[in-house]
Amino acid sequence: MTPLLPHNVKTGMRTKIIGGTLHFFRELPSTNDMAKELAIRRAKEGTVIVAETQTRGRGRMGREWASPKGGLWFSIILRPKVSPKDAPKLTLMMSVAVAKTIKKLFDLEAEIKWPNDVLLNGKKVCGILTETHTTGGFLNFAAVGVGINANFSLNDFPANLRDSSTTLQEELRREIDCEVFLRSLLEETEHYYDMFTRGKFNLILAEWRHLSKFLGSYVQVTSFGEEVEGWATDIDENGALIIKLRDQSTRRIISGDVSILKKKQES
Repeated sequence: MTPLLPHNVKTGMRTKIIGGTLHFFRELPSTNDMAKELAIRRAKEGTVIVAETQTRGRGRMGREWASPKGGLWFSIILRPKVSPKDAPKLTLMMSVAVAKTIKKLFDLEAEIKWPNDVLLNGKKVCGILTETHTTGGFLNFAAVGVGINANFSLNDFPANLRDSSTTLQEELRREIDCEVFLRSLLEETEHYYDMFTRGKFNLILAEWRHLSKFLGSYVQVTSFGEEVEGWATDIDENGALIIKLRDQSTRRIISGDVSILKKKQES
């Protein structure tokens, strides 16, 4: 397994902001923690932190994120001039960039599952965690963490995750070039981030909906200790999931875990 080299990633990369500075570490507790530390020290917007492994990688709600060698674990420092309430949109933006890159490079039909997963054949191949630093009502920066299961075996996962997860290596039956993948993904990210900063999130949202095959399915959402069942009909302009209940009323869910109980009927 060839180690990722920052110089090779940056060679030929067509970005103006994202990846202008790229830090690589053999091991970190968490790339998001390092991103936040650097951002507080005024690291430039677009700085990328990559780790070969993470010892304390985490997902949403502080859950442990397995980060074995061979995966692509990185975080991006972003400083959009938006309200803190708009920060979750960065997760949706990033999930579109990941799904589109996988399709472009490998012709695999990646799909997005709300709020922060990218799936292949119904199994998780990527998770995204956006964390913010605010002062009053001002967003100082966001650290967008991305974990992509790239070049390792399912046996490298904890046993409880093997049925619900996959890797690019597993799907393609070969290793990928992580340098090429990261370069392409950072270019794709800059494309969507430019749209985001120019107030065109509606266009990103349209692509997100197209990639979200679970919309239209009957789901159970666990949110803040409450379980809600209904049809996942849409997400709104702020990224909240809209659930249509059996009594035909709707609920707006801003954060939670989705389980698909009955897939939508394909036309």
